[in-house]
Amino acid sequence: MTLKTMTFAALAAISLTGCATTGTTTGTTSASAAATQQDENFEADRAAILAMAGNYKVTFDFIESVSFDADYEIKDRKLSGGNEIVRVIADEGDFISLQHILVVGGDEKFPVKHWRQDWYYEPSSVLVFKGGNVWEKRPVSAAKAQGKWSQIVYQVDDAPRYGALGKWTHKDEISEWTPPSEWRPLPRRDATTRDDYHAVDAVNRHTITHDGWVHEQDNTKLILTGGTPRALVREIAINTYRKFDDFDINVGDDYWAETADYWAEVRAEWTRIENENAEFGLTIQGEPEEFYMKVLNLAGEVNDGEKTTAEAAADAKAVIAEYLTTSPDALPARIAATPALEADETD
Repeated sequence: MTLKTMTFAALAAISLTGCATTGTTTGTTSASAAATQQDENFEADRAAILAMAGNYKVTFDFIESVSFDADYEIKDRKLSGGNEIVRVIADEGDFISLQHILVVGGDEKFPVKHWRQDWYYEPSSVLVFKGGNVWEKRPVSAAKAQGKWSQIVYQVDDAPRYGALGKWTHKDEISEWTPPSEWRPLPRRDATTRDDYHAVDAVNRHTITHDGWVHEQDNTKLILTGGTPRALVREIAINTYRKFDDFDINVGDDYWAETADYWAEVRAEWTRIENENAEFGLTIQGEPEEFYMKVLNLAGEVNDGEKTTAEAAADAKAVIAEYLTTSPDALPARIAATPALEADETD
């Protein structure tokens, strides 16, 4: 039992023992049952989150489905996949962090640090995307947070990506988490090939299955110019994680063993930035490849023995400082600063 659930049960017991009426027994029983149910739900939630760790064959499937612009033509389906490990890198009861690492390549396999998902139980705030490479901490009341988990997703370089607050449900023998829609940045597959929209309004559902889990997305691609967000097209996404061990798992685990301390320093720096600023962002717009490749390359130097963890972490903090702003421009100015892609890239 966590501190939060222990405190809840203790407060319920204290309040009841101070009220000696004929309803004490009934009230105590009801409170005890509620506390027990809360504990059971909490443990079921934790089990579902932890069940996403493992070794997987992954399929990424994106299908545009409905156009909301008379001049827009539905783009071709985007289907890809690979092998990925997901590791628990922190478990503090009411906080769980899962790190994804792809294992790619032909005869010579190599690791690619992928996204990270952090889960917080009954958080007091949620880090959300505001468009134009800016994020803010949105306060959450205790009443709204009760029984819910936030999921904060981070980029390959541990910079933030998007966040949402939702409740895990466990019925019909299915455990799933479905939050309200929230904004998120463009996926790399679009950010590097098109410039006709600026953000995704997404519902992200995580469902545990008999052989892994599924990340379903209901995505609406938004145009943010003109003062009011305008829907361009809707997309359905199904990312499927099926348990699979027949690949070079050690490639991912060995990389993490060598670089985990470096990435811990990078995470700590972003945590400091989040704690000290209600709003912050990047000084560059569009796909921030020039930024994240510097941070990733430093991890590569640690992995190859070219730099110590301390040296690389100091360099990474300097890179983050170079691209960080804690006083971002207004959204229209940020959108206007997004680089246009060359014509041959957007065809």
